[in-house]
Amino acid sequence: MHVHYLEIVTDDVDATCALFAAVHGTAFGDPDPTLGGARTASVPGGGTVGVRAPMHDAEQTVTRPYVLVENIEAAVTAAEQAGASILVPPMEIPGHGQCAIYVQGNVEAGLWQV
Repeated sequence: MHVHYLEIVTDDVDATCALFAAVHGTAFGDPDPTLGGARTASVPGGGTVGVRAPMHDAEQTVTRPYVLVENIEAAVTAAEQAGASILVPPMEIPGHGQCAIYVQGNVEAGLWQV
């Protein structure tokens, strides 16, 4: 299992980026509109951390890992069969691949296919 993208949805993007920069020496870029305005940073060994604000009033703050998969449709089906609810079905992120979000209990996770 490889976390391809770690998404942090927060009410204070700048403070969260500053915290990660101070603790981990990470530099975040400018907001990426294709990732919901997330400011991103590369993770040593591969992967990306994205920090963004909620995109609508109903979206809660969350830290959501997106695990890299070879076949997102098959992974979504497996998640459903294991009892998860699909919050966001597979969708294209221009220039980044496809992602989907599921929840089981109160834990949200994502799938990512490049």
